[in-house]
Amino acid sequence: MADLTVDRDARLHRPAGIRSIRLGDTKVSYVPDGDVRLRPLRLLPDTTDEVWAAHPEYLDATGHVVGSVGALLVERGDRALLIDAGVGPQTFEDPDGPLAVIRGGALPHGLAELGRRPEDIEAVAFTHLHADHLGWACHPAPGSDRPLLGHAEYLISELEWDRRDLLEAEGMSEQVAALASRVRTVTDGQEVFPGVRVRITPGHTVGHAEYVITGGGQRLIAFGDALHSPIQIDHPEWSAAFDHDPARTADHRRRLVAELAEPGTLGFGVHFADVVFGHVRPGGDGPAWHPVDA
Repeated sequence: MADLTVDRDARLHRPAGIRSIRLGDTKVSYVPDGDVRLRPLRLLPDTTDEVWAAHPEYLDATGHVVGSVGALLVERGDRALLIDAGVGPQTFEDPDGPLAVIRGGALPHGLAELGRRPEDIEAVAFTHLHADHLGWACHPAPGSDRPLLGHAEYLISELEWDRRDLLEAEGMSEQVAALASRVRTVTDGQEVFPGVRVRITPGHTVGHAEYVITGGGQRLIAFGDALHSPIQIDHPEWSAAFDHDPARTADHRRRLVAELAEPGTLGFGVHFADVVFGHVRPGGDGPAWHPVDA
């Protein structure tokens, strides 16, 4: 048991590589694009130094929360859907905010490792329109002037797309323009791919979406940025600095954590270090995230 704990702790402060699981006839794979380092007290403003001192397993050697950045590949037969599109071939640094540094660029290699060409992706379903999820839908493929995923349909929550003016006000007009010609809006409960349904969960953004993937008697909830770190499982009241509506997001997280504890239910946390697939189980101090080996 001690060895399992050591392994889990090591995984909590390193970014994830490719990981895959099966849900019956559906294969889902995390496709890494890069990693992010976050300042813990600014990421989760309701935490304290004492909280993080008690949980050093979440922090790297420089005291930053480690997160993964990437996408979820959903494959059924010859068909392939991508949920989110990473951050793309770029690096951002912020000297003051929650985000210390974010780096991307690996997604094309990850797709190739999984035996997929970008052209195989029929659609990209976005959880929301932040830059670390838009990435390769806007950035060109190496040696090209066309976005790597520019042939695909872009599935975006109708509410999220209706409020794209919020993105433009934040200086993302170029990204909005790059998406516009490929967008198809989706609504709550809509099936967007065999066995994949969207559900709208506002809070992190005005039209944030989750995707529920079913197969083999199980379901997997790709919950986007409703949760940024596994430490929030036991403290759903801790909203992230990036949340548009912290109170609404906290209410949703409480329901989500309970749902992830239900039998036959798995979760996918795109930013969850090297524990992107998991489920919620009771622990000594409350519910906890238990990674699924993949």
